[in-house]
Amino acid sequence: QVQLVESGGGLVQAGGSLRLSCAASGSIFSSNLMGWYRQAPGKQRELVAIITSGGSTNYADAVKGRFTISRDNAKNTVYLQMSSLKPEDTAVYYCNVRDVRGGVAENYWGQGTQVTVSS
Repeated sequence: QVQLVESGGGLVQAGGSLRLSCAASGSIFSSNLMGWYRQAPGKQRELVAIITSGGSTNYADAVKGRFTISRDNAKNTVYLQMSSLKPEDTAVYYCNVRDVRGGVAENYWGQGTQVTVSS
């Protein structure tokens, strides 16, 4: 029983900030990769940011310099600090965890949290 619970979404004005969090619980072994994806209406889901268990990060070009991903391994929680938000950031944001054990990888997804940025 693996569950990812997201929180922190909401409505914010352009230029504002939000922090998303995603707490993973259940039968998760390694959480090798944790990340955030987003999906706007009519568009495909896209990668926003990822972070490895060792703390290495990668960001989509559209959010570099504005978003920061971090994780607390003890809590199995991943965060996304979003600053200088733009209307183009409006989307449903999903967290993802890739868990690897014995050469077998499992992907888990959060329920999604809405982020709306007004102009």
